Amino acid sequence: MAVYTRITEQELESRLADFNIGTFQRTEGIADGIENSNYHLHTTQGRYILTLFEKRVNREELPFYLSYMRHLQGSGITCPAAEKTRSGAELFTLAGKPAIITTFLEGAWPRDITPAHCAAVGGVLARMHLAAKTFAPKRRNSMALPAWRSLIHACAQEADTLEDGLFETLERALDDTEKKWPRSLPQGAVHADLFPDNVFFKDGALSGIIDFYFACTEIFAYDLMLTLNPWCFDKSGTLDTDKSAALLKAYHAVRPLSGAEISALPLLGRAAALRIIATRLYDWFNPAKDAVVTAKDPLEHVRILRFHQSADSAAVYGFTP
Repeated sequence: MAVYTRITEQELESRLADFNIGTFQRTEGIADGIENSNYHLHTTQGRYILTLFEKRVNREELPFYLSYMRHLQGSGITCPAAEKTRSGAELFTLAGKPAIITTFLEGAWPRDITPAHCAAVGGVLARMHLAAKTFAPKRRNSMALPAWRSLIHACAQEADTLEDGLFETLERALDDTEKKWPRSLPQGAVHADLFPDNVFFKDGALSGIIDFYFACTEIFAYDLMLTLNPWCFDKSGTLDTDKSAALLKAYHAVRPLSGAEISALPLLGRAAALRIIATRLYDWFNPAKDAVVTAKDPLEHVRILRFHQSADSAAVYGFTP
């Protein structure tokens, strides 16, 4: 989450007249995250989240995200519900951007992650992947490997200012990942951005999942490693095997991983690191002007990439099914 687009009180009051959620009281920008503009919205009826969709979200694809969220809700997984206008629309336009208003989820994301948090995340992720079996819509992953290469190449001249030889390191990793990419593993709708700030806990229990705007049709085990990286590594690139073992074992207990999936985890861990490096690197050198956004260090996931490059089996994650 972040704030790129500023809105006026008058604009918002005018749009709220189309909803049955009370009258406007105040908004507060949310600086966490990097992709869309997000606000806490307070009305006389309660608290909501207002999201304006920015640079990496295609308006035509928004119905996919919204229907995926509704499907997960129907499968017993707590996530936001989009409020509808009096005419029944979920999407509307605000400040020239597509926007939605969603229900507010109680809880907060964990700043001090424990193995218990990781086990809860592994379990809910497996349930989400199982729920995908009955979700028919598909969306191409717009942030797949060709996009990573494009973003990294756009930073070819600047990358080595962060670390000597970084661009060549990433180029070799891209080539290796493309060559070895597993194309026959189980796939379906995935979250594709289950970072800690997108998972809420309350009173020690997982209370909800937010921010579905990278959701797409993708390999389940890749989504698993996209989740493992930010939950189980520290900023120095050191893996906490108690956390990774808890996450993987909890996932496996709900949705057992095949032998092929388990063998592919180190490769998919490298791919997951490259995915985050690509967007962080580009955003590091191409910051949005006048945006309220917290910059993310690309080198954090470069260090994670190097760990996965040294891994020869899933055993290094403390996972022995």
